[in-house]
Amino acid sequence: MEDMRPGSGAAAHLGLAALFPPGLQAVYGECKRVYPDQANPLQVTAIVKYWLGGPDPLDYISMYRNAGCASVDVQEHWHYISLGLSDLYGDNRVHEFTGPDGPSGFGFELTFRLKREAGETAPPTWPAELMQGLARYVFQSDNTFCTGDHISWHCPLDNSESRIQHMLLTEDPQMQPVQTPFGHVSFLQIVGVCTEELQAAQQWNGQGILDLLRGVRVAGGPWLITDMRRGETVFDIDPHLQDSIDKGVETDGSNLSGVSAKCSWEDVSRPPEDEDDSRSICIASQPRRLSDKDTEQIREALRKGLEINSKSVLPPIDSRRHGHDRPQSRKDSLESESSSAIVPHELVRTRQLESVHLKFNQESGTLLPLCLRGRILHGRHFTYKSINGDTAITFVSSGVEGAFATEQHPYAAHGPWLQVSIQLILLTEDFVEQMLSELQDLSSRGESKLPKEYSWSEKKLKISVLPDSVFDSPLQ
Repeated sequence: MEDMRPGSGAAAHLGLAALFPPGLQAVYGECKRVYPDQANPLQVTAIVKYWLGGPDPLDYISMYRNAGCASVDVQEHWHYISLGLSDLYGDNRVHEFTGPDGPSGFGFELTFRLKREAGETAPPTWPAELMQGLARYVFQSDNTFCTGDHISWHCPLDNSESRIQHMLLTEDPQMQPVQTPFGHVSFLQIVGVCTEELQAAQQWNGQGILDLLRGVRVAGGPWLITDMRRGETVFDIDPHLQDSIDKGVETDGSNLSGVSAKCSWEDVSRPPEDEDDSRSICIASQPRRLSDKDTEQIREALRKGLEINSKSVLPPIDSRRHGHDRPQSRKDSLESESSSAIVPHELVRTRQLESVHLKFNQESGTLLPLCLRGRILHGRHFTYKSINGDTAITFVSSGVEGAFATEQHPYAAHGPWLQVSIQLILLTEDFVEQMLSELQDLSSRGESKLPKEYSWSEKKLKISVLPDSVFDSPLQ
């Protein structure tokens, strides 16, 4: 349960410096700099603090009334600022204290700007629940957020009928990073977006979409204010903006390196004649590893679990908490089962496959053109991580060093992890364009008749797009 009261917690004790936690005082000091006339803002506070066994990691969410800025066409809005993702206390009750030179706690706090509706005299409190949901995800997964990140939520942020159902993250335009005795803290602003805008961020990059939104007042404007009543996407408002997306993908490629998905793969090669078949090689003596940069990108893609199916990446806000158990410690949860599955192990054999059959549900399949055009043609990799187990499919290009799939052996499996080498030497640009042409129908909005099959016999590659029920089967 949460409580809303004026000046609860932080502001009420500003004069008691000895009792006022230094980390909290530093963050609140930045709030006071931006809002000098609102010393005691309304705050949503956790009745039972997280460090006392409560369910919500954020001690406070302060809510300010922002008058906007007419000179740059910024409208009046409510400004929400979290306190708790950074280290407020410095005594290890929540965050491990590592010194003043690194990040304080997770190194950031969340903010959110919501358009103030006519006649509103008090800020809605649902954004506080949204921020608590995001904070729970950070604490339980140990994944931090960065500017440009996108979050698939798959339901209206305020549980209404709004089209604003996903989020992007950016630097807050007013809140400046602060140095506390326990490390540095930055402020990441949540920006509500429509599904089409999220998809554009996936196809290109979050920062590019944020820049487009800044240029359209009703879609956010310079300070990226979320309007839950917005009924049009930025592309409905200005159709020419789609050209910017297409040019951006062609020039820059996509920053999306992986997704959690409903997928599987099947080896349809002829069976090996014996255990010494050359298609089965042990990597114990001379393991081949991806470069540190590519390995970390793939690890993060699998660890974060960016969702594209009907479930949200982060759990939807549910006020019906089932108990107040604390999550397992961040140290224990750092290496998840899915991330450990991609680390080469001496006891697992790498198999070279002659022919493979890849299977995706429709929503996973819609990202295949992005995988090819936005990643592979730009010398990058793309990973599908199954939500039903440790299975993973990574498409790699010739620009990814150290992959165990090669030009000579484009399909290779390391345990449940399959690598598919899509190299411009092996697959000519004309053939990639042929694949894109045949797969393009997957990008159309709405439901398509399934199953769909795509086969390239000369490459010994088959792709099927199947109903969700196939992947929900325990035998899959």
